[in-house]
Amino acid sequence: MNDRMTTPWGELALSRFPEDPRDRLRAWDASDEYLLRYLADQDVPFSGTVVVVGDRWGALVTALAAHRPVQITDSYLTQEATRANLAKAGVEAGAVRLLTTQDPPPGRVDVLLVRVPKSLALLEDQLLRLAPAVHEGTVVVGTGMVKEIHTSTLRLFERILGPTRTSLAERKARLIFCTPQPSPRPAAHPWPYSYELPDGVGLVSGRTVVNHAGVFCADRLDIGTRFFLQHLPTSSGGPRVVDLGCGNGVVGTAMALADPAAEVLFVDESFQAVASAEATFTANGVPGHAEFRVGDGLAGVPAGSVDLVLNNPPFHSHQATTDSTAWRMFTGAWQALRPGGELWVIGNRHLGYHLKLRRLFGNSQLVASDPKFVVLKAVRK
Repeated sequence: MNDRMTTPWGELALSRFPEDPRDRLRAWDASDEYLLRYLADQDVPFSGTVVVVGDRWGALVTALAAHRPVQITDSYLTQEATRANLAKAGVEAGAVRLLTTQDPPPGRVDVLLVRVPKSLALLEDQLLRLAPAVHEGTVVVGTGMVKEIHTSTLRLFERILGPTRTSLAERKARLIFCTPQPSPRPAAHPWPYSYELPDGVGLVSGRTVVNHAGVFCADRLDIGTRFFLQHLPTSSGGPRVVDLGCGNGVVGTAMALADPAAEVLFVDESFQAVASAEATFTANGVPGHAEFRVGDGLAGVPAGSVDLVLNNPPFHSHQATTDSTAWRMFTGAWQALRPGGELWVIGNRHLGYHLKLRRLFGNSQLVASDPKFVVLKAVRK
């Protein structure tokens, strides 16, 4: 497979993170190439502060490293991929400033490049945060595949920044052009968003959930999590519990309420998710100890140090459907669990997680099921 992206300034060897020789997905797509060609063809000036939002695996900032851009991302994996790709390109340390979606953005932005995210809410949040730094001379260009850019996407750019139009499609990719017209009054910011949980979801019924933009099902409790909450273990089986891929943290919060003696680790690769989990835990005044960590699953957690792992693994990586994230989560759980420790997983029935668990753990027990979901338990021998 070709792992080299052609840019107007030469070829770059790029990879996703973590690197996996079996992974057939590239670290860039046609929309990244389209944007870079446009910037070169139009001789866009890079004399000021260049900000790149939503760069999937660091392809854009690696190509533009000579202009010392600022990357803003919600993804820990993207940050790690960016560091690796910059190093492979021989870029000096510090040439690219890496910020998260939770960090204060630069005070002035002269070139704003936006890789359109899957979440419209995350796009709204980031445009609202950056709007005060944008001025009438700011060059604003978005990019994405045609299937990622909708009328609602363009309306967001127009409502928050100014008049917006799109390019013709090339190789199923499209550009967004926005002419900033700074508003004298800042727009109202709806994030983070809080709501009260309904009855029928165990110990968290009536509790508050806090969601930052971009977190899965940020405005309501999704049906999979609702089902999981109804079938969680009644105790942690020991002091150390992990809410793996924690999202807004409602599952880990439920376990902390069920077992106040438990120490709960909330971990996710999304900075927005971990901020949400901490806000949810804090909003409910839950007793006990909690730790909140952004990272690559259970990497860095000592082997044999965990009693219970709770997991609702994603089966998408951006627009691609893949089971690689679930497999990595299950493998990490097996390594982190003590003998006798348990991994509890919820997933869609058709995903066949029981087969993966049997292959890895040697066992898999069906805890609960309905026409759409299954809750499975695997025990570390």
